[in-house]
Amino acid sequence: MTYRLPESRPQLSAPPRTAYLIASGDLRPAANAAGWPTQEALEKGVTEAFARLGWTVRRAHPYDPDKGHGFIDSQRAGLEVFKAIPPQAPLIVAEAVWQYSHHVLAGLRTHEGPVLTVANFDGTWPGLVGLLGVNAGMTKMDREYSTTWSVDFTDDFFLEGLREWTETGRITHDSSHVRPLPELPESPERTLGAAIAGQLRRDKAIIGVFDEGCMGMYNAIIDDELLNPLGIYKERLSQSALYAEMLRVPDEEADAARAWLEQAGMTFATGTDEATELTDRQIREQLKMYIAALRIADDFGLDSVGIQYQQGLKDLTPASDLAEGLLNNVQRPQVTSRDGSRVLYEGRPLPHFNEADEGVAVDALITHRIWTAMGLDPATTLHDVRWGEEYEGRFVWVWEISGSVPPSHLTGGYAGAVSWRQNPVYFPAGGGTIKGVSKPGEIVWSRLYIAGGGLHLDIGRGSVVELPAEETERRWAATNPEWPIAHVVTHGVSRDQFMARHKANHAQLAYAPDAATADAALVAKAVAFQELGVTVHLCGEVRV
Repeated sequence: MTYRLPESRPQLSAPPRTAYLIASGDLRPAANAAGWPTQEALEKGVTEAFARLGWTVRRAHPYDPDKGHGFIDSQRAGLEVFKAIPPQAPLIVAEAVWQYSHHVLAGLRTHEGPVLTVANFDGTWPGLVGLLGVNAGMTKMDREYSTTWSVDFTDDFFLEGLREWTETGRITHDSSHVRPLPELPESPERTLGAAIAGQLRRDKAIIGVFDEGCMGMYNAIIDDELLNPLGIYKERLSQSALYAEMLRVPDEEADAARAWLEQAGMTFATGTDEATELTDRQIREQLKMYIAALRIADDFGLDSVGIQYQQGLKDLTPASDLAEGLLNNVQRPQVTSRDGSRVLYEGRPLPHFNEADEGVAVDALITHRIWTAMGLDPATTLHDVRWGEEYEGRFVWVWEISGSVPPSHLTGGYAGAVSWRQNPVYFPAGGGTIKGVSKPGEIVWSRLYIAGGGLHLDIGRGSVVELPAEETERRWAATNPEWPIAHVVTHGVSRDQFMARHKANHAQLAYAPDAATADAALVAKAVAFQELGVTVHLCGEVRV
């Protein structure tokens, strides 16, 4: 019997001192086209830096004049690109924009040569966020890689890193700020953390996921085999069910929620152009989503909920961001059961994990319980690690996220919040944010992630600081002025240490009233995670 066998491809080999370059992009054509000039500038800087070392950079896929960009814009496109890359070639993943990691992770998983991820340290487009996303994906799948970043690709830090990578296939970063959680003496905080962990394992909790894998974030999915031993289980929900429930919410209920927000001091920057402005119709739909999410959460007895939104709902209904931030706040518009007999989740948040990031879901759930037990405001949120610059002798991060930030985190609360329309490039159906400046104060920041087949938590202390209004506006203008912003200083962790270590595009944060309370809350939270079998890493200046 003769069978038709697949044709074999010729074995490719890379020329000496040559690195191949790929660029993963967005799935949304408008975002790719808009970000392309910034990507071109990044690639030019990287190519010139390699040339100074006597290396050639060869782009592995062409610019497409019909699309107006040269990004890999789908998983299939990524598979095709990798067919033409010599398996053992040094490979650069260059990112100046937000990208969907799954476009390239399949090829990276099996690529045999050294991999370097590079980003421009710039806030105009979320390239740093994209870099951390693909890094976290490779960390999860145990794919070795090196990473670096630069403002203009001429600084010594960047050039020395390239030199090391071209000579050894890796870049070594300073990780002296990281240490394991030590054995702790008996204390009320240790007792609290152990008790919270014990209750979670005994009684269990359910996180509701409105569709997994938002925007290609492989790193944001935690398999049940890792999640269930913590006592946490998933309720897998469809965003179509959320939309269907929105259709059942009467206009009057959504309008009452808006009236509550306006009475609390929140404002809405509205217009009449559906394509470019925030409209009353969009706000009404967003508040219907808020009400629908609470009712579905009540149906399933959820302890936390995450809405994917991108992709899927973005083409159908306005942004989820207003709903997300309200869900994370203690004080919010009242929502009753469908028959009006019960107030749902009264007097407490329903922790929402933005973009269905399950690492955030676990973190937010435990943070909520620790902070509540300590009598603190349990409002918690995540941010994109977007960008940052020196200000008066210290590095101040710009952490931003389009949704999820609760008004209690903002200076002035609801009175300091204004809803702006989301950028049409990313949000064609519109919808508003909860724009504001995060209030100055002490925070605990953290990230739960997968490495080496297990769960790890990096946790540290920081402060949200107040900057002059003109500096805040400058930073907003350099990023996304419609989003809430946090000016973050990480204690004992430099810019480059944080970038080299952080295993996600998101960072979780929660406030404490003072430094001593923040230290105590951090200890209780770290102990809870350790008791649940998570490997805990203390980062920077942490007093335990």
